Amino acid sequence: MIFSNPFSELSALIPPAVMQAYIVLMVLMVIGGTLLDVMHKKSAKYFFEKGQALKKLAKREPSSAERMRIAVSTITHEVLASGEFDNPDRRKSHLLMMYGFILFVLSTALLIFGLPVAEGEGSGLLPLLWHLGAVMICVGGYWFWLKIRVDVRAEGHQWYEVDRRDLFIVSLLLTATFALAWSVLEAIGGGVLAGIALFVFIAAATTLFSTVFWSKFAHMFYKPAAAFQKKMAVADGSRDKLPDLPELTDPAVKERYPDIPEYMGDNPPYMGLGIKSEPPTHY
Repeated sequence: MIFSNPFSELSALIPPAVMQAYIVLMVLMVIGGTLLDVMHKKSAKYFFEKGQALKKLAKREPSSAERMRIAVSTITHEVLASGEFDNPDRRKSHLLMMYGFILFVLSTALLIFGLPVAEGEGSGLLPLLWHLGAVMICVGGYWFWLKIRVDVRAEGHQWYEVDRRDLFIVSLLLTATFALAWSVLEAIGGGVLAGIALFVFIAAATTLFSTVFWSKFAHMFYKPAAAFQKKMAVADGSRDKLPDLPELTDPAVKERYPDIPEYMGDNPPYMGLGIKSEPPTHY
């Protein structure tokens, strides 16, 4: 089952050209939804204006090599490794969903655009990656939903209550879950049940890709830009408009702020980890 193209038998019912047109339509919907999101939130304008404001506060001009290092660091740490998550479970869950989604979407497109496939032709690698991607989405997604999700109970809600902010994760989980269910039922001749699973799979996928404007889907496109800008603010000294953190025991600092000894003593103590003193267990 996992080595056979699940869309091959479906092509007898739905022409490959129709399935290929659907893939193209979903890509266009993602692009259109992202552009609408950028225009609505004015994120591009925000990043540009903030960048211009930080330039005026910059204390130095990073070299081209330094900019390249920051860009590579952003791609490897924030994008590929999701290093912004301090909660290790949340990070693992996110990575499973992210790489599972990439595998699932790319293999879906390749399997559909590879149709029609003659019997006995084609490699079993793509179907394997398709099933693997769906499983990774389910493992990471249900792990997040059932264990790591926002502390909804602390807010007086049940784990099964959903609203618009859950549109992305719910449609993603339904897409992957019913894709696997459809593949299994189709392989064992599930008949009507396979048809129902296929219908939910298509409906959930359509919801996932057509609601980018209302879901958190679009943030994955401009999140790297925000991370890069934040690192550049540290490199050029503008510090994102935040003040420098002086050494409180420095005589020059004590002279500038003579009231420090009054409330912190002559030798200010180490104040501890603060918010990081407790491992994050929430979203």
